[in-house]
Amino acid sequence: MRPRINRWTPARRNLIFGNSIKSSLVQPHFVVSGENIDTQISGMPGINRQSVDILIETIEKDMQIGLTSHMLFLVMDEKYRDRNASYASNMETPLHVAVKQLKEKFGNEIVVMTDVCLCTGTDHGHCGIVIENEINNDLTLDELLRIGVSHAEAGADYVATSDMMDGRVRAMRKKFEELGFHSTGILSYSVKYASSFYGPFREAAESSPKFGDRRSHQMDFRSGYSEAIMEAKIDQEEGADIIMIKPGLPYLDVLRKISDEVTRPTAVYNVSGEYAMVMNSNNKKGERGKMIIEILQAFRRAGADVIVTYHAREFMQEE
Repeated sequence: MRPRINRWTPARRNLIFGNSIKSSLVQPHFVVSGENIDTQISGMPGINRQSVDILIETIEKDMQIGLTSHMLFLVMDEKYRDRNASYASNMETPLHVAVKQLKEKFGNEIVVMTDVCLCTGTDHGHCGIVIENEINNDLTLDELLRIGVSHAEAGADYVATSDMMDGRVRAMRKKFEELGFHSTGILSYSVKYASSFYGPFREAAESSPKFGDRRSHQMDFRSGYSEAIMEAKIDQEEGADIIMIKPGLPYLDVLRKISDEVTRPTAVYNVSGEYAMVMNSNNKKGERGKMIIEILQAFRRAGADVIVTYHAREFMQEE
């Protein structure tokens, strides 16, 4: 573990220690190949799939209003997908190109997080290597390391391990140390539930599994606090720099418990289904803004140091 990682740059310090809703926000983005692409995601009003050129312009505007932390998800073309997500570590993917350009343009004034999972790169849509219709945990780790290292090479501040495979944080930290990526952080989705609130995201990222489900590796929503605490503490011990709870609103109690139990900063993901409920329930920006403030305040009160939310931009513009 390297406690300096969260203090490495001004932008990281502001995100982790800024002590306000504004400073804690992370805006997710979906990046695609091509040029001049800015396509509305039907299930997520106000959120688009964007090519690198448009994404850079969007984030530049975000930076101007003080929104300095961003999480990138790759939406991979179907022709590049295979059983091992081989293309996900290619330095020429739109995600890698975007990371490099963002860090060149904004340096230490931006926090760039990247999603590390196989689901958007596999032809079957699952988060790992599938052997006889079952995900093989240990074979998956090798592929996750390949992707995580490539993101570190591109310049990501934090790689976000969202797969929920056992042992991936330890393996990632060890590999980063071996290769000299001493400043690259790991944001671990430590407590990620098999939830019904992910639907719009799976449409946005084109990551729905083509058979079965993800209940064998994501957490059962019926499980008690003890399993959540165990998962969070394991990832902390393995070297995670930020501990994530996902989804947000249905698990505020879990967020509070984890925040009390761990010493690493805690994050919450206000997921796509939660976002869609708010956006579809109120079209009046002023009234919707009040709802957003109430939700984000609840996350802070429950102990979140970092809030990943599709509402980030609207909140910053309304405030």
